[in-house]
Amino acid sequence: MNIISIIPARMGSSRFPGKPMADILGMPMIGHVYKRVKLNKNLREVYVATCDKEIYDYITSIGGKAIMTSDCHERCSDRCAEAMLKIEKEENFKVDIMVMVQGDEPLTYPEMIDKAIAPMIEDKNIKITNLVADIETIEEFEDPNEVKVVMDRFGNALYFSREPIPSRKKGFKNVPMKKQVCVIPFRRDFLLEYNEMEPTPLEIIESVDMMRILENGEKVKMVPTTYKTKAVDTPKDLEEVIEMMKKDELFKMYN
Repeated sequence: MNIISIIPARMGSSRFPGKPMADILGMPMIGHVYKRVKLNKNLREVYVATCDKEIYDYITSIGGKAIMTSDCHERCSDRCAEAMLKIEKEENFKVDIMVMVQGDEPLTYPEMIDKAIAPMIEDKNIKITNLVADIETIEEFEDPNEVKVVMDRFGNALYFSREPIPSRKKGFKNVPMKKQVCVIPFRRDFLLEYNEMEPTPLEIIESVDMMRILENGEKVKMVPTTYKTKAVDTPKDLEEVIEMMKKDELFKMYN
């Protein structure tokens, strides 16, 4: 089975311009993501998909593979779809599963990829999975930069939101607080199908790609993970990640 990972990254983040190249202990953030994903043994290859020459040049300078894409993409998954088709044409093989790992997740563990793809290998009817983790503080639960998710009894997503869901307004204090973790495997054909779908109203309102899938009546299987990661959305997040990276055992393996 041909399983690849694509890491989408661009310099033009509205909340933190230039963040893929932000320094974390002497290495750009995108370098940390690439090197950690590359440690996974079940991936045929790892690529960075970008519209920025600065990112492309850096990845190739460290021996990595980078794919230049359009600068018009609104969503990371659209960028990955373009990159995947280019990879198939240039390297002459057909992808079975494409694992999207966000370029602002520098604490990603390679084992998270194995966990995310396992249900898809076991069940050919599963088209896409997302990792999901516990939210440990009310501050994080209320942070709009964290994408929250509520699930049905079978582990499928019901809704994604940047709002704190489910509600605590009616006196229920111990509600299940869960967040999306952006390690997202797509089956090849479903990624292309998704890419042909029109953006949907709730996807636009929430600014969450996965809502396009739910609004079109498809399922997103959520897979629990206990790994402690931290997405970098702001300079404050970067400071927290730097402190976490100082204690990170995986960092020593690739640095």
